[in-house]
Amino acid sequence: MSLDDPLSRERAHLTSSRSALRAMREDVESLDIADVTANWVNAAVLQRQIDDRIKALADLSHTPLFFGRLDYLHAPGADQAEGAGGERFYIGRRHVHDAVGDPMVIDWRAPVSQPFYRASKKDPMDVGLRRRFGYTGGDLTAYEDERLSDPAEAEAEAEVVSALLQAEIERPRVGPMRDIVATIQPEQDEIVRSGLSGSVCVQGGPGTGKTAVGLHRVAYLLYAHRERLARTGTLVIGPNRSFLHYIEQVLPALGELEVKQATVDDLVAHVEVRGSDGADTAVVKGDARMAEVLRRAVRSHITLPVEPVVVVRGSRRWRLPAYELEEIVRELMARDMRYGAARDALPQRIAHAVLVQMERSGEAPDDRVQDAVARNAAVKAAVKVLWPAVDPAKLVLRLLSDAEFLAEHAEGVLSEEEQKCVLWERPARSVRAAKWSSADAVLIDEVTDLVARTHSLGHVVLDEAQDLSPMQYRAVGRRCTTGSATVLGDLAQGTTPWATRSWAEALRHLGKEEAVVEELTVGFRVPRDVIAYASRLLPHIAPGLAPVSSVRENPGAFEVRGAARGTDDVVAACVEALEREGSVGLIAADARVPDLAAALADAGLTYLGPGEETTAQTRLTLVPASLAKGLEYDYVVLDEPAAVVDGEPDERTGLRRLYVALTRAVSGLVVIHAAELPEQLAG
Repeated sequence: MSLDDPLSRERAHLTSSRSALRAMREDVESLDIADVTANWVNAAVLQRQIDDRIKALADLSHTPLFFGRLDYLHAPGADQAEGAGGERFYIGRRHVHDAVGDPMVIDWRAPVSQPFYRASKKDPMDVGLRRRFGYTGGDLTAYEDERLSDPAEAEAEAEVVSALLQAEIERPRVGPMRDIVATIQPEQDEIVRSGLSGSVCVQGGPGTGKTAVGLHRVAYLLYAHRERLARTGTLVIGPNRSFLHYIEQVLPALGELEVKQATVDDLVAHVEVRGSDGADTAVVKGDARMAEVLRRAVRSHITLPVEPVVVVRGSRRWRLPAYELEEIVRELMARDMRYGAARDALPQRIAHAVLVQMERSGEAPDDRVQDAVARNAAVKAAVKVLWPAVDPAKLVLRLLSDAEFLAEHAEGVLSEEEQKCVLWERPARSVRAAKWSSADAVLIDEVTDLVARTHSLGHVVLDEAQDLSPMQYRAVGRRCTTGSATVLGDLAQGTTPWATRSWAEALRHLGKEEAVVEELTVGFRVPRDVIAYASRLLPHIAPGLAPVSSVRENPGAFEVRGAARGTDDVVAACVEALEREGSVGLIAADARVPDLAAALADAGLTYLGPGEETTAQTRLTLVPASLAKGLEYDYVVLDEPAAVVDGEPDERTGLRRLYVALTRAVSGLVVIHAAELPEQLAG
């Protein structure tokens, strides 16, 4: 291979970098720990660390090892970053060094890589040349140079989207989400690299890259604060399993192999969910006022004493009068303590009061005596009466089954109509027999936290946050009370009856009122004509939001067709889309999915379910509209928009569901309808 032209030289560097990465992996694989571990526990821990390191050094053949290059201008000086001046760095998904330790690829999260995302001709950040690379599969096929040091050009600089960035966005995708690490933009990078101590809320319309920002942010924080977050933990929360599986495939390209993921339902899985609620019931159960009802119900178990406690030790009897017991109980009630923690403290407080009497009588009891008194049968019996144990599931069961118990604790909080709404028509006999709903599980989680404090993580990323109820926000907030959060969402895509009205309200329920709210309005994914059509719905679903402005030069293939032959026309549109390169999503109202599945099978078309990875052999995915959120396909066939709207309990939610479905396309959208289109889509 001739190295006379720049492309050949860059390909040679890619080959050398892959060889160096392979050598790094082989070095780790060859480690012998037999003589360096003191026992089998140390050996097991060290072996796991080695195994994790080997995984991290894997060469992902279809993911570019590096995607950019920075050529710095000056030699190191007092005003230059150490080691950066005059040097050349290749920016990629992970650090790679050669046999003598010199860097061949720099991790995109390293400080020296930051100018790749933020440098401009007006502020070159000491970068003379920024080079972007284009790939086909894993092969380097193109490059694009941007010279940032020309002051004359800086004066006339216009916002021009990189041709390779455009090509990467337009590139048909078979497999996971496209290589987003290469396409992050300056305003997004600023959010990504913001500090760990602060919480951030990102409002972003379809295709603005809010999910990319969230994934980049967790990867960056794990890089910059790895030891701290290794102790405190990180978590990515998504709306459903399909979505989590989808983003799980992206994380290795960001340099992170293992990031814990969960849905809100996973977080609150204290009981088996076998039932569901109507929209009105779910709205009341998800209302933040339920927290006060539950708090009252928990505290109602506390009883003020009417009898003294008599502790017998040897030949002595120590009597603690009722009024003194009441003082202890009232003091614990007044403190900001969890119910369970206060219950644990009560026997020690009683024992301490007894020890005071002992000391007054001339004895000299120590801590062992206090512990013995706290374990005394009379003290245990008193605690059982005064501050009984509370089982969260049993308490919620009683609250939803017993009208009088609910009325007592919901007085002045819930109306009589709302109380009737949440009561079960047929009370369950036991926790196991109950047909719990997802909203019920959140209530149980609230009570669980009232009894014992929920463990807090170092950082939580919450995606598609607009769909959470206030009580669900509280459940997530409990997981990051001492940590920070990145909240991602789009108010226009809220498709639950309790969807968030404003981010200020949501952040208050989350316990992160101080969070900075950032808005992304530049779209990179959805074609111009498609987003313009979908934006016709915005005045009806989110009047205060600005429409997304697409930077896509390609307007996209867009067509609205009448369906004279029903599902046959839908199948024909799928066949047409499959003639093009890339993934195809057929999105339909949930109720129509079985008929469409049968039609696809009759036509001999194989298809996947949402979240399953497309392959070269199977590129068609049949997606119920309720599961479309967060997913993307090169071409989308949308079946019967009116049915999507009608499938929801109210028109606003239905129109928001339709807005989500319309904005899943990257290259083209075909809308098929036999029924009249919703009037809100009229031009």
